[in-house]
Amino acid sequence: MTATEAGTATGTGAFAPRPGAAPLPRMIRAQAALETRMLLRNGEQLLLTVIIPTLLLVLFSAVDIVDTGAGRAVDFLAPGILALAVMSTAFTGQAIATGFERRYGVLKRLAVSPLPRWGLMTAKTCAVLVTEVLQIVLLTAVALALGWSPHGNPLAVLLLLLLGTAAFSGLGLLMAGTLKAEATLAAANLVFLLLLVGGGVIVPLSKFPEAAQAVLHLLPISALSDGLREVLRHGAAVPWSDLGILAGWAVLGLGAAAKFFRWE
Repeated sequence: MTATEAGTATGTGAFAPRPGAAPLPRMIRAQAALETRMLLRNGEQLLLTVIIPTLLLVLFSAVDIVDTGAGRAVDFLAPGILALAVMSTAFTGQAIATGFERRYGVLKRLAVSPLPRWGLMTAKTCAVLVTEVLQIVLLTAVALALGWSPHGNPLAVLLLLLLGTAAFSGLGLLMAGTLKAEATLAAANLVFLLLLVGGGVIVPLSKFPEAAQAVLHLLPISALSDGLREVLRHGAAVPWSDLGILAGWAVLGLGAAAKFFRWE
């Protein structure tokens, strides 16, 4: 009696290989879980995404360094720091991590797997969202301890954060998928510093010359920080203009990343 016949006779069946790709949602979930663990284990990423935004929030709320207008400084700063946290995770951190994955051949190996290019981008964006939830919880707790009193439509805040994440994620993946790792590292950090200063995060855009304000308002970090500030500080319902800017950047960034992203 053969092994198959014996297995059938005992009612246990026979093991047989079933080659083929797993269902796409399962592949994306598995890759997203892996990306999340990698983000949370990276000390440099935690410095960029958690420690720096928290220190900036505490420092500029406690010390009168920048004139943020009427009211408490934390009411102006907290929405901007939340926007900075989104940018640091979805753009800067993701661009650097993905750029070096590409350099070390990690993406080259993923390219021969059944996971499609857009599936990898989706998994990375999901990992970013999980990290952002932890960031927002921490920063909100710190801001509340400093006296922040947010109000406004929570759905509008959620929509702003999701569109901001999509916009920055697309731009980060585009940079990581087209530039060399060293160039991505330098460019991502440079952009982070420039947008920190000129994106309305800490310094109000009204402090800049009028000619510069027209350009700065179109930046994704400005749209996100201004939109969050309009809702959480001034109680606006839905900041449609800021949402429109973020949606435009999201379409451009994700579309360009999907087209031009190189695995090696």
